[in-house]
Amino acid sequence: MRSMLFIPADSEKKFARGQISGADGLIIDLEDSVAASKRVEARKIAAQMLSTPHPDQKFYVRINPLSSGETLKDLAAIMPARPNGIVFPKSTPEGTVELDHYLSAFEAAAGSEVGSTRIFCIATETAGAMFKLGGYEGCSERLIGLSWGAEDLSAAIGAAHNRRPDGIYDDSFRLARALCLLGASAADVQPIDTVYTDFRNGEGLRGECIAARREGYTGKIAIHPDQVPIINEAFTPSAQEIEWARKVVAVFAANPDSGTIGLEGKMLDKPHLVLAQRVLARAGN
Repeated sequence: MRSMLFIPADSEKKFARGQISGADGLIIDLEDSVAASKRVEARKIAAQMLSTPHPDQKFYVRINPLSSGETLKDLAAIMPARPNGIVFPKSTPEGTVELDHYLSAFEAAAGSEVGSTRIFCIATETAGAMFKLGGYEGCSERLIGLSWGAEDLSAAIGAAHNRRPDGIYDDSFRLARALCLLGASAADVQPIDTVYTDFRNGEGLRGECIAARREGYTGKIAIHPDQVPIINEAFTPSAQEIEWARKVVAVFAANPDSGTIGLEGKMLDKPHLVLAQRVLARAGN
C-alpha cells in the first residue's frame, strides 16, 4: 500500500470522503481521534463502515493499545464485520504475538478464515519499544507492515517538539524512523512512513515522501484526503524507473551465470537486480 488514510471511527462524513480519496487503505480509528465518551458508539459506526467495502481499498481498524483495557472491547465490536486488518498502536513483538492469538479466537467465533486478518504495527510510540524494533521477524504471519509515530514518542519522552526549526526531525525521532525501516526490512514486511501533520503544506509533504522513498520506505500514512494524491504519486514508480528495472531484470535473465553485468555504461551486480525486482513488484509488473 502506498497510502493509508486515517478516518475517525465516529465520522461517517469523513469515511465517505475517504472512500473517494484514492487511498489504498483506510484506517478507521478507534484510538486517538475518538473521545472516550464516544467510544461505544464509535465501535458501532466502525462496524457499519466495514460492511460497505470498496474493491480498490483495504479497511483497517486502529484499536486501542493492550495497556488501555479497551482492546478486547474494540475487537469484539469490529471482528464480526471482518476488517482487512488491525492497526496496532504502541506495539511490541510480544504484544503482536498476543494480538495474533486474540484475532484467531475472534475469527473462529465469527466464522472467518483463521489468519486472514492482517496486523500493521505502529512500532515506536514508547521509549521501550525503540529497543525492540529488531524483534518483529517471525512474531506473526499476520504482520504486513511497520510504521513509526513521532507524536506519541514526543509525549513519551517529554519532548516539546520533534522537529528542529528547519523542519528536520530531532535526533531521537530520526533514530526511530531509521530503526523502524530496518526493523521492517529484517521482518520482511512493508515499511510505511509516519504522518505529515502540516496537511496544508503540499510541497513539504512531497519533499518528505521523496526522502522517505529514497531511504527505502514504500508508503506513507495520511491524515487528510488532500494528502493522498501526493503520496500515491511519490510512491508509484515512474515510467522511466519501470523501463530501467525491466532492462536490469532482462539482462540478468539473459546472463544467468554472470555475477556482474554492464548495462548502458553502468556496472550491475545482484543488489541492482533485487532493487529492480522490487520496483517492478511495486508497479504491479
